[in-house]
Amino acid sequence: MDRRKVLILGAKGMLGQELVRVYGEDEGYEVVGWDFGDIDVTDFASAEEKIRALGLDVIVNAVAYNAVDQCEENEEEYAKAMKLNAEVPGFLARLAKDLDATLVHYSSDYVFDGESEEAYAEDARPHPISKYGMSKWEGEKRVIAEDGRYYVVRLSKLFGKPASSATGKKSFFEKMLEVAQGKTEVTVVDDERSCFTYAPDLALASKVLEMHGNPYGVYHLINEDAATWYEAAKELFKVAGIDVAVKPVLPDAFPRPAKRPHFSALKNTKFVALRPYTEALEEFLKK
Repeated sequence: MDRRKVLILGAKGMLGQELVRVYGEDEGYEVVGWDFGDIDVTDFASAEEKIRALGLDVIVNAVAYNAVDQCEENEEEYAKAMKLNAEVPGFLARLAKDLDATLVHYSSDYVFDGESEEAYAEDARPHPISKYGMSKWEGEKRVIAEDGRYYVVRLSKLFGKPASSATGKKSFFEKMLEVAQGKTEVTVVDDERSCFTYAPDLALASKVLEMHGNPYGVYHLINEDAATWYEAAKELFKVAGIDVAVKPVLPDAFPRPAKRPHFSALKNTKFVALRPYTEALEEFLKK
């Protein structure tokens, strides 16, 4: 049996490590997982040479800049965001097309402004309100413009096993469990209603999406049931059996440089629905 060769970029991140796992469990694939120590994706000439040598069928780009507030305040950081979130996806889309390979690229609910009264479907018009959101939207546009074999997958509020990468960020649920230690009450912003996304579920859905050759384009792969940070924190402590009161506050209580969409729930209309985030949260806590 001919095995398809897949490259996972960002292989030690929260999502990347799950992608390596789910592809690695499939005998139909030969997996190469590279992280920052293995390749500099911003050095296009060197990266192209290394990637071409692999003879790939699939490139999965789980590399991203996600320091939302830093790039809002600092032009140097914004340049990094544009490089990783816009230029790199454009480069990979061009290369994948030339190699006749499929590209899977990840984007964000932050491409939307949050002014909608209903969940955003895949064909909703993006209108980012932060520099981070702008960088992600620019990346989408560059991938789509190449008109190759691509899947742009939007997600939001990723959570899962901590990244093995030194640059990986902790998920909201990890942070809340740490904050609650030794406390009887925690304060959480009751805003930013969107859909939490469990990394193992997203990784498996991504592989199935690509493996079965679904129509190319933009997809929303998120766990069902939207929630605010406050609502999700309450659910977390309930499922974990932790006796701590959760106090809701307005966003003004924790001012941040970058604007966030108040409502950015994503609607999945093109793929099999993922389970509710509450079910995924139970699995996350058991692990």
